Amino acid sequence: MEIRRDVFQAIADPTRREIIGLLAREPLNLNTIAENFDSSRQAISLHIKILTECGLLVIKKQGRERVCQAKFKKLNEVSAWVEQYKIFWEKRLDKMVALVHELKTDKKKIRARAVAKSKKALYEK
Repeated sequence: MEIRRDVFQAIADPTRREIIGLLAREPLNLNTIAENFDSSRQAISLHIKILTECGLLVIKKQGRERVCQAKFKKLNEVSAWVEQYKIFWEKRLDKMVALVHELKTDKKKIRARAVAKSKKALYEK
């Protein structure tokens, strides 16, 4: 049974996010990547495999070394997914700001009316 992987699985793990960060700077061979972590080389290889299956990196053979290179196009899926919620929350926050402004304005009007009423009451005595 083949496991279907997507970019969200890739970024769900902090080690994989860190690997993506390393590869964003420059392509690295597997040993160099593994040296950046306290995990075993086998564990890092599994993370590399998942990142490859998710389409976030490619492994190219250069001589005797296998070099990993980041492919960030798949991260557009994450960006699009996040963007829809960003737009949603920005609209809600804009409404909340408008409501707070309206409440402050109403409070000032009420206070002004109360002050005017109390002044009027003083003059009528």
